[in-house]
Amino acid sequence: MTFLDATRLFSKDVLDTRFTKSSWALSTAGGSAKPAPIDPAKPLPILDNRNGQSPSRLTQSKGRDDIQPSKWATSEYATYYIIVGIAVPLMFKAAYDVSISSHPTYSKYKHLLSPGWILGRKVDNSDQQYSGFRDNIPYMFLLLVFHPILRRVYEYLSPVEYKVASPSQRTSQSPSDTSADARLSRRLRFDAGFACLYLVALHGTSAFKVITILSINFSLAKRLPKPYLPLATWFFNVGILFANELCKGYPYAGVARLVSFSSLASATSPSQKPGPSWGTYLDNYGGLLPRWEILFNITVLRLISFNLDYCWSLDRIGGSPLEKQLDPSDLSERDRVDLPAKTEDYSFRNYFAYVLYSPLYLTGPIVTFNEYVSQQRYTPRSITRDRTLLYGIRFLVSLLTMEVMLHFLYVVAISKSQPAWEIYTPFQLSMLGYFNLHIIWLKLLLPWRFFRLWALLDGIDPPENMVRCMSDNYSALAFWRGWHRSFNRWIVRYIYIPLGGSGSSPGSLGKAHAVFNMLVVFTFVALWHDIQLKLLIWGWLITLFFLPEILASYMFPKGRWHNHKNAYRLICGIGAVGNILMMMAANLVGFAVGLDGIKDLVRGIVGSYSGLVFLAAACGALFAASQIMFELREHELRHGIRLKC
Repeated sequence: MTFLDATRLFSKDVLDTRFTKSSWALSTAGGSAKPAPIDPAKPLPILDNRNGQSPSRLTQSKGRDDIQPSKWATSEYATYYIIVGIAVPLMFKAAYDVSISSHPTYSKYKHLLSPGWILGRKVDNSDQQYSGFRDNIPYMFLLLVFHPILRRVYEYLSPVEYKVASPSQRTSQSPSDTSADARLSRRLRFDAGFACLYLVALHGTSAFKVITILSINFSLAKRLPKPYLPLATWFFNVGILFANELCKGYPYAGVARLVSFSSLASATSPSQKPGPSWGTYLDNYGGLLPRWEILFNITVLRLISFNLDYCWSLDRIGGSPLEKQLDPSDLSERDRVDLPAKTEDYSFRNYFAYVLYSPLYLTGPIVTFNEYVSQQRYTPRSITRDRTLLYGIRFLVSLLTMEVMLHFLYVVAISKSQPAWEIYTPFQLSMLGYFNLHIIWLKLLLPWRFFRLWALLDGIDPPENMVRCMSDNYSALAFWRGWHRSFNRWIVRYIYIPLGGSGSSPGSLGKAHAVFNMLVVFTFVALWHDIQLKLLIWGWLITLFFLPEILASYMFPKGRWHNHKNAYRLICGIGAVGNILMMMAANLVGFAVGLDGIKDLVRGIVGSYSGLVFLAAACGALFAASQIMFELREHELRHGIRLKC
């Protein structure tokens, strides 16, 4: 790898070209509006990637005016480098010190550790969710190689005849619409066929349950009148979330007890017991993942996407790319999502292939039905061999980072052992919580990036789910735009915007409307993750913690500080410290130690003089870190990237 490739490895362009190319960058059928290629080494015009607003010359000009000179070489930032340079090693040391065998609590959690492979250390593989992924990495890599090869063999045996388009049909550097339809049909035939095999391998006899749910949802879309379809779709799919949880995946043994009375009829004496039912026999063939309902939440999102995309397509007015004089082979991301597919594309085969698309079936990232069909018809130009290779290397770097953390920081096992928190110093308590959150971030990032890499190799470019490192966030609102980004975009399209978004009313009424919509959104998000009280509390805490940031932005609008930018930056740094502390608390409640655990953590930190001194020092370090985060975003603006997160 050359030095230039090494510098590109961690660029936003390698992560996802959506970050370095405006989602509104349209290409006309005549090819007159194609965007210039991006050079990561040079400053570029601002690309405004906001959802729902096209960048105009005015907004681009305004974006340039907002860009400030670099502060990296200033004495102020030299101070921040020193603070962060001292704090980060101490943070790792604090977590490592409680993870060594000589620590008093080691005996309480050592049974949760497994043999490791780095420097004789054991590995903390106690997180059940991540251990399932980690233990199966070799087999998944084989599938990652086998599936694209199998597709290429199939395409070789079933070639598409690229017909020459007539002058009236021809577009710039794109195959004819007929050939594109043939390519779509060939790819979806393969996807549907492979999905059947994949589904049976994963869930065994439970594949029939999945197909039954899919069939009912499709029937709703096709048979209900349009005015009733959205509400029926939501009732059905939210009901499926509850039913899957309450019925534990509908085991066949339970179904057999409901529909069969043969055991009662044949029991002629009290000593005669019925033998195993046909339901028990079927349950014994549950595939690699017998508990199919655990990961079915992702599938529910695709069911809703298909139904609502189909419902909105019924109102199509000038929805064809050619009618808009766009090159269908080079649509912007926004057009791929918003422009409805052809009427005949909303078929059961295409629906089946989309919902069960193998690379994205288990964990996502989430692609809408419209975009899936568009990308299957024309391979996105964002997929290149070099970019995919660099993305794969970046995944391996992240995987190695996780391995190092699990071998040297046993924070998950310590939390699971429910230790006496008073044994730890306030600093150690904080680092246990902090690195727990980092493990959560990495355990989600790795499956998402693995399956996205698989999709890229297969010719589909889904959105990148993790935009920034967990530690590179200071805004609660921006954090949720970048965390599970494809889910966030799904929520905006199918929930937040239909509810009215941030509201059209000015002032406090509009803010109240936005807060109410956020409460609805995060209630759904909590129930979607799992039907547990602590996740509902997490969802409501997130909404509550949005309020200070919303109120602060209302009380301190950026426009009033145009002539005092440095003062405004320092004020924002103070607010960022509070935001970071609240985000850590909410996520620890929802995904790590729970409500009781966070109470013990807070009590251990603020319950002593030394704890308060540590809290003050931690706030100072977070302030320095937030200033570096601000400048990182300014650096992106100077290179033409505006992520809004």
